[in-house]
Amino acid sequence: MAEILPIKAWRFNVELADQIEDLVSPLFDVVSDKQRKRLYENQYNSIHLSVPLGDQAADFASKRLEQWKNQGVIEQDLIPGIYVYYQYFTLAGSHHEYCRKGFICNIKAYDWDEEVILRHENTMPHSVNDRIALLEKTKLNVSPTHGLYSDPSMSLEQYMDEAITSPIYQTEDYQGVRDVLAVIHDLDVIKKFVNKVKDQQIILADGHHRYEGSLSYRKSRKAENPNHTGLEPYNYHMMYLTNIHADDLRVLPTHRVISGLPDFDEEQMMKAFGEYFIIKDIEEAHMVNEIILGKQWAFGILLKDKTYKLRLKPDVHESMSWNFPDVVKNLDLTVMHYFIIEKVLGIKGQEQRSSPFITFDRSFSDCLSKVIKEEIQMAIITNDISMEEIKQVCDTGYTMPQKSTYFYPKVICGYLFSSIDEKEFHSPIHTSL
Repeated sequence: MAEILPIKAWRFNVELADQIEDLVSPLFDVVSDKQRKRLYENQYNSIHLSVPLGDQAADFASKRLEQWKNQGVIEQDLIPGIYVYYQYFTLAGSHHEYCRKGFICNIKAYDWDEEVILRHENTMPHSVNDRIALLEKTKLNVSPTHGLYSDPSMSLEQYMDEAITSPIYQTEDYQGVRDVLAVIHDLDVIKKFVNKVKDQQIILADGHHRYEGSLSYRKSRKAENPNHTGLEPYNYHMMYLTNIHADDLRVLPTHRVISGLPDFDEEQMMKAFGEYFIIKDIEEAHMVNEIILGKQWAFGILLKDKTYKLRLKPDVHESMSWNFPDVVKNLDLTVMHYFIIEKVLGIKGQEQRSSPFITFDRSFSDCLSKVIKEEIQMAIITNDISMEEIKQVCDTGYTMPQKSTYFYPKVICGYLFSSIDEKEFHSPIHTSL
């Protein structure tokens, strides 16, 4: 089912490789304005391809890419490979070091109804359009999305562990994560990776916008090509695959931030909350995160001078009118978007994906700071979502609200790029798989 291929990667030249820590960048949807400004100062930073400047951003990225190729700033590896990518990290409040193990490859951009790549959350249209424009102009996958495959026996780890002892790059990224990249060129070993996932469904963990960009690009090129075979480079997309059975997958909550909402009235809002929720005053705002931890349908509300814990009244849940299966209706996130954002704040479900009044922040301390400084009107604090819930939602074919999950750590951009240009994509090794 899931067809993968090794990548004939484009990477920074040998001289620049010594400066790789200054050339990598955060993904387009998490990089802050402050980070962008600093990264743009380096003429060779990968952000010039992933989040290009200007009104004609895609054209700018295309010109920059062509310059880099002509000047030898980036060079294409002679042999395709499976790129092993390990991320070593710790979590707040713990000294334990985790290691998320995976590999980067090309994967066919399957349509959703083919049920090979399974999505679990909605996207925001403007972000997808940005990714399509970049792909059309550059024919380059700049950063990998993140997918989950299943291997209970951990049979691929031995090959990845061996490869990672001879790393190409090692850096500490903006998250404080140690990222390590290595490559496997052995054809027999590459076949083991190809065969391991070929009969599987892949859960798309992170990068829904970039994947949908590749999918839309594939559809448009297919429609233009009367001789379409399915083997053309435009059919493929770069993905980082990790084992769903590994114990180092971490999913962090993403809180909702409300700002600029017209006629925002705290008193009226609290009265409306009372119709659906049991409300409890919280004296110490910094404790609300811990107070709601592990409690179903419980949320924290941060306001400038007040903090509350909300918990949905047990008999209210059945009044939800959204036409979803129970596994989706039962999610904290669905309850939040229906009863808090639609019923109380008045932002209808179909408007929420593109609402200018809703933004997202995974940092509780940021939410608290912003609301105290009155940079926002309120923050809705939520619990994380479990891998089991993600699997169950994928099985239904439905999706969660946008920004439902934050798989940590995020991959970084700049270690390697994958071309889908006809002249650069194919290699004799592909015909041997």
